[in-house]
Amino acid sequence: QVQLVESGGGLVQAGASLRLSCAASGLPFSNYNMGWFRQAPGKEREFVAAVKWNGGSTAYADSVKGRFTISRDNAKNTVYLQMNSLKPEDTAVYYCAAERSIVVLRRDPSRYDYWGQGTQVTVSS
Repeated sequence: QVQLVESGGGLVQAGASLRLSCAASGLPFSNYNMGWFRQAPGKEREFVAAVKWNGGSTAYADSVKGRFTISRDNAKNTVYLQMNSLKPEDTAVYYCAAERSIVVLRRDPSRYDYWGQGTQVTVSS
């Protein structure tokens, strides 16, 4: 049974930092590209960042580029999202997702095979 469990969300003030973690189990982690997505109330789920199976390539949404960093530790079956200089518009539920691919990085959530339950990030102004 595949499980993706996010942690690290919370309530912070604008300008603060948070580090999200996503622990994976039940799948060959190093055979999967990993992504982070977010969904704000009343909005569609949107791409945030993705990292290739070996950590050798990353992709970011323009809205977070330069502020967020995605990384992974295959020995720990964990993917991270370091979020700096947080803004109120970053407020959303953040989800990690796994895609059974080691080729291109995808931004389309429908291409991902497994999802976590999400963790809430709230940034106050």
